Amino acid sequence: MNFKEFDAIIDARTPSEYALDHIPGAVSAPVLDDAQRAEVGTLYKQVSPFEAKKRGAALIAANVSCHIETLFRGKPKGWKPLVYCWRGGKRSGAMAHILREIGWDARTLEGGYRAYRRWVVQQLEELPQRLQLVVVHGPTGSGKSRLLAALERAGAQVLDLETLAAHRGSVLGGLPGAPQPTQKWFESQLLAKLESCDASRPIYVEGESKKIGELQVSEALMARMRAAACVALDTPTEIRVTLLLEEYRHFLADPKRLSAQLDCLTALHGREKIAQWKSLAAAGAWHDFVARLLAEHYDPAYRRSSMRNYVQLAGAQVVPIASERDAAFDRAAAAILEAPVPA
Repeated sequence: MNFKEFDAIIDARTPSEYALDHIPGAVSAPVLDDAQRAEVGTLYKQVSPFEAKKRGAALIAANVSCHIETLFRGKPKGWKPLVYCWRGGKRSGAMAHILREIGWDARTLEGGYRAYRRWVVQQLEELPQRLQLVVVHGPTGSGKSRLLAALERAGAQVLDLETLAAHRGSVLGGLPGAPQPTQKWFESQLLAKLESCDASRPIYVEGESKKIGELQVSEALMARMRAAACVALDTPTEIRVTLLLEEYRHFLADPKRLSAQLDCLTALHGREKIAQWKSLAAAGAWHDFVARLLAEHYDPAYRRSSMRNYVQLAGAQVVPIASERDAAFDRAAAAILEAPVPA
């Protein structure tokens, strides 16, 4: 689907439908809000289709009028918007008709959001096969996300899955005040990012498991990542502890939340070990707490999964990280970009 030929993309669905997923960049301009749509649907079922259509038409006219006076005010005569709803039928058709009567070249998306969603799924199956990925590896706390940021500063193409997923990918990976997006919105943003990349240049991405928090990475992208060339960070434990203490700062200030997250590991490590970790946290021994989490949970898990899942990791370019400062990651990024592009 080529959306670049339009000056704007208008989502005519309800606010709740828009919140679940929408075309990236689309403006929410509902012709019926959630309560109004429920009202019209109830009339359709309990009274008659005629009464439902009459009430719906009145509401749509009022809502589109409001959008014209606010969202679309000041748009020039040559403005060309694309309007879509769930199926590309009545809601988008009604809005587009009014906009065309004004003189704007408004179009509707054939098949609506449902057609867009089918296209997203198809593209996420096909597009990764054409991309040149380089996967950044390293155990938890080694600074993979910081390296991606340094690579981006240096002009490299970067796919930051954890930012798109609003999660750092571990049991303590939830971000404060930032709930994860829906699976569909995650996939819409992922596809938009992949489409913006130049397939002839490397794209650097962090080595992930298939699940990031509650979200799933597409099978095709995971398969491409697992077969890709690798870069491995060599970060001393002391630096990893420092980096994780910065990332876990919100947990250190919320003992109840930290305790609840540690309880999720009981089946894997047993009550005694979990109690020991909690005791360190309760005593404020944060350095020892993080060091033990690394040695007893994160590092064994990384060793079990990484070599098994990423076939080129054994031959990865190893990049040392000398400190927790941004300058160290900038130097590492420069070393990676100066090396020959991995095959």
